Amino acid sequence: ATTARRTETGWRLTGRKIYSTGAPILKWYAVWAKTDEQDARVGQFLVPAGLPGTRIEETWDHLGLRASGSHTVVFDDVVFPLDYEIDVRRPDDWKVPDVTQATVHAIFVAAIYDGIARAARDWLVKFLKERVPANLGAPLATLPRMQEVVGGIEARLAVNARLIESFAADFDNGFPLSAIESNIIKLTVTNNAAAVVEDALSLTSNHGLSRTNPLERHYRDVLCGRVHTPQDDATRVSAGRFALGV
Repeated sequence: ATTARRTETGWRLTGRKIYSTGAPILKWYAVWAKTDEQDARVGQFLVPAGLPGTRIEETWDHLGLRASGSHTVVFDDVVFPLDYEIDVRRPDDWKVPDVTQATVHAIFVAAIYDGIARAARDWLVKFLKERVPANLGAPLATLPRMQEVVGGIEARLAVNARLIESFAADFDNGFPLSAIESNIIKLTVTNNAAAVVEDALSLTSNHGLSRTNPLERHYRDVLCGRVHTPQDDATRVSAGRFALGV
């Protein structure tokens, strides 16, 4: 556990944070830690990057999203001002979830994987227009099979766009937010995104899985959506329990 020890001159932070996305380029870290006070509190502290005692262990060796630099950040008695405490409460005060944070987080995650799918779609369209097999004598884009699959891709992306944009508009307009609904949107969008990239691979054979082409990277990246919180099984259980009133 990461611990923040209060002193007369500032907080002293000790601990490790795994999967710290963007760690090598961040200027600040929002760190969840527990205080050493008699009546211990937990919450977020704002810690400037690069302070003495801070180091990055390059532990991020992942199938996908490799460019995120989600390494481990180690804090060894790192000192920072007392007023860099963001939101630190007694544990019982965290029992009521922050609905806004949960809903917005789910939509942000959905948008990431939708973006990956759109990048895959753009590469696929270019490939199909430019690839002219000798036995066909025309671009692959002229084949009905290719057109049908690309049409299915467009349908999935259109659904994704409508879901993300309508929810974002509701948020901007101050409508009540539902964590269950936002999690369902994340589930739908990320599964649509994975299906888009898989469909693109089905049309490109070995070209799509070659490391010289970006589709291979898009496939690795989009698969991370299936383990990115909130995960599909938890979303379905929550939605089912709510619908059944249990």
